[in-house]
Amino acid sequence: MTWDGKLDVLVIGGGMFCEDAVLPTAFQHRRYGHVGRVIVASRRAATISRLRELFPNDEFDGVPEPAKGNREKSVPDSYKPVLEELGEHGLVYVTTPDDMHTQMVLDAIEAGHHVVCMKPLCLKVAEAWRIIERARELGAYVFTEYHKRRDRAVRALRYRYRKGDLGEALYGHAWIEEPKYMPLDKFRRWAERSSPFEYIGTHYVDAFYYVTGLMPRRVAAFGQKKYLPAQGSDAYDAIQAVIEWENGAAFWVQTSWVCPDKNAKMTQQGLMLQGTKGEYKADHADRNLYFVTDDKGFEHYNPNFMKPYDDWDAPDGIDWTGYGFESNSQGILDVRRMLSAAEGKPKAEQLEIRRRMIEEWEAGGLRCMPRHALVGVAVNEAVRLSVDNGSRFVTFDEKMYPILE
Repeated sequence: MTWDGKLDVLVIGGGMFCEDAVLPTAFQHRRYGHVGRVIVASRRAATISRLRELFPNDEFDGVPEPAKGNREKSVPDSYKPVLEELGEHGLVYVTTPDDMHTQMVLDAIEAGHHVVCMKPLCLKVAEAWRIIERARELGAYVFTEYHKRRDRAVRALRYRYRKGDLGEALYGHAWIEEPKYMPLDKFRRWAERSSPFEYIGTHYVDAFYYVTGLMPRRVAAFGQKKYLPAQGSDAYDAIQAVIEWENGAAFWVQTSWVCPDKNAKMTQQGLMLQGTKGEYKADHADRNLYFVTDDKGFEHYNPNFMKPYDDWDAPDGIDWTGYGFESNSQGILDVRRMLSAAEGKPKAEQLEIRRRMIEEWEAGGLRCMPRHALVGVAVNEAVRLSVDNGSRFVTFDEKMYPILE
C-alpha cells in the first residue's frame, strides 16, 4: 500500500511546551496534509481533558483516556503501548521533564520511530552517547528542539559571524531568567530535579556553539538557594556559569527562576558577543511591542517566537507563526522527506538512505542533531559538577565527559 505522506505524531508529555508549541505545530501541519493521527500520552487523564478544552476544534487521541478511569491516577508508562501501535511512519515528540528524556528517546527509536526531543537532549554525557550510538545503528532521526537557533536575532549573528564581520570571538554574556511561578507552579513536580541553567540556560550555550562552532574547554559555575527553599522547593533560585572555549573566549551565562511574578514578560533574555572586529548586542525578549489591557495589564509581546494570527486562507482559522513553529516543524519536514526518499526500497537500502541524509544534516551544522546536542549536555553536567564542588573548574575529555579539576 502506498504511503499517503502523512506522519502519525505521538507527543509524550502534556505540559506547558506541549500546549504552547508542539500541539499547535502538529495541528497546523495536519491542516497542511503532512500529519495524520495525533496522540498525546500523559501521566494523568486530567491533562488530556485540559488539552481538549484548550483545543476544542482539533481532535487528538489521548492516553490515558479520561472517560475510562481515574483522571488523577499517575500512569508513568502510558506512552509505551502507543509506541508499539504507531506504525512505520511515526514521529515522537518528547516534551517531558529533562531527566525523563533519555529513556523515552531510546524507547521511541527502539520501536522504529524518529524523535524530536525538547532541549536539553538529556542531562548526562553517558546518556547522550547511548542515544548517539543507538540512533546511528538504527538510522533514527533524533532532533533536539533548540528553538533559539531559529530566532532571526540569533540567525543574524551566526550569518554575520561566519562571514567574518565580527572577527574572532573574545567574550560574551547571555541572560535568561523566568518568574517564580515557573518552579513553584508550572514545574513544581520536577523543578528540584533540574535548574534554571539546565532548563533554559542551555539555550545560550547551544547558541554560542551554533554561532561560532567552537567547543567548550572548561566551566566554572555558581548557584544560589535562598528564596525557593523557603517556599518548600529545593530548586536553585539562580545559577551563573562561565564557559571558556577552545580559542580562549569566555562566555558568561546567568539564569534564574526568581523574577517577580508580575513581570511584564515571562522570560527575560538576551545576548552580547564581542569579537576582534565587531560586537553584537540584542535583547531577545523586548521586541519593542506591547499591549495594555484591562484584563492583563501591561504585556511585553514577542511576535517572533510563536503566536496565533489570522489564517490568510481560512478567515476563521488560526495561523501559528514564528521561530517556535519553525523549529518544531523541522522534524516533521525532515522525517517526511527522509521517509519519502526511502519509501518502497528494500530494508537495507532504506537504512543507508536514512543514515546518509542524517549525516548530511549533521555535517550542515544547522539542525541540532545528537552530536551537536552533546555540547549542551556536557556543559550542563559540568555546571552541576562545579556547583556541587565549591565552584571548581571542570574540564572535558575527548568524548566531552566532564572532569573536576
